[in-house]
Amino acid sequence: MAIRPYALDMRGNKMTEEKGYQDILHRRSVRLKGYDYAQEGAYFVTICTRDRECMFGDEHNGEIRLNQYGLIVREEWLRTAELRENAKLEACVVMPNHLHGIIAITNRRGVSPYAPTGTLRSPSHTLGAIVRGFKSASTKLINETRHTPGTPVWQRNYYEHVIRDEDDLQRIQQYILDNPAHWAEDENHPLG
Repeated sequence: MAIRPYALDMRGNKMTEEKGYQDILHRRSVRLKGYDYAQEGAYFVTICTRDRECMFGDEHNGEIRLNQYGLIVREEWLRTAELRENAKLEACVVMPNHLHGIIAITNRRGVSPYAPTGTLRSPSHTLGAIVRGFKSASTKLINETRHTPGTPVWQRNYYEHVIRDEDDLQRIQQYILDNPAHWAEDENHPLG
């Protein structure tokens, strides 16, 4: 008798080949192969809601008006720097269905402004661990507020970009600041 492989989805349900397991096996990573995401440097991240659902607020005259879930996301994002001594937050914006932010991973002596190569560090101090902790905490608080325990808020994974130099940093900071005014043209806009 052959044993059929399976995985668990976000709710703990068994996934077989017929239910999407093969999709998980064949997903490509968006991370840089061999790159140490615990090393000091600055990273731009975009984290989207599940199915790009607009659940954090809406846009009005080029400004984003956050609802109670959007306020939870903003507060939890800001708490990241309080909870993790190796994380410093730069520009960020919460949009109706995603968040853009810059995270600088630091050491105790200060921050390196860009992301050079280096030696491997503890997985708990990686960019992935920081994003995972944020997603977990904000999901828990949103689900407590709306009485929907176990319901996913965020899509699997997130977009990241290693910030290489001052020009890259300034371009991304400007993009984050301008994002609310360009919501209608945003690739994450539901009608986009």
